[in-house]
Amino acid sequence: MHLTSTIAGVALLLTSTLAVAAHPHVFAEARLDVVVGTDRDVETLRHLWRFDELFSSTVLMEFDKNADLVLDAKELDAAALTIHASLAEYNYFQMVTVDGKDVAMTPPAKLVTSYENNQLAVQFETQPKEALPLAGKVSIGVYDPTFYTAIDFTDDDKIAVAGLPQGCARAVVRPDPNTAIAQNQTKLTDAFFSDPTGTDLGKIFATRLELTCA
Repeated sequence: MHLTSTIAGVALLLTSTLAVAAHPHVFAEARLDVVVGTDRDVETLRHLWRFDELFSSTVLMEFDKNADLVLDAKELDAAALTIHASLAEYNYFQMVTVDGKDVAMTPPAKLVTSYENNQLAVQFETQPKEALPLAGKVSIGVYDPTFYTAIDFTDDDKIAVAGLPQGCARAVVRPDPNTAIAQNQTKLTDAFFSDPTGTDLGKIFATRLELTCA
């Protein structure tokens, strides 16, 4: 499809791309715990993702080497290593910014996986590479830039903050897709869509935590 130079054409292309080419195939319910230290620095992000039964069954079939329909410790470790390597390219689906500027995060040393009630669960922790003080607007979100995986926080309490100091406000932002498109029209170009695995398109739709401190 040809991308017109008009705003209307850009919005139309974005809508069609999301509806057809960027439909999620994997679904996960998520929890994020943000730990703030006594020095008012963000210390740790603790992630928990619980995947849908269809994807979980695919993982079971792939890693259940002894075919007993159970993932033992060794098989779970093998699954964790594969998922760890796959997520590394995408910063483990994390988005962390301060006043709109990206914050570098240290990759998790390992992922911990479990398989219960026909669902695969993945847990891991990351820390900022440099001190991340609560100053200005700190924004933390989780999204898949390829749109292949939908990460869902079912309610706002699934994004929690431990140690939030006085004078800081916490808000969970769930962007409206139409509003997000309208607010980002000038950023949408041919190059933006040419590589669906390498764009930040998902960022504008991601549920995120915003911490604003005086």
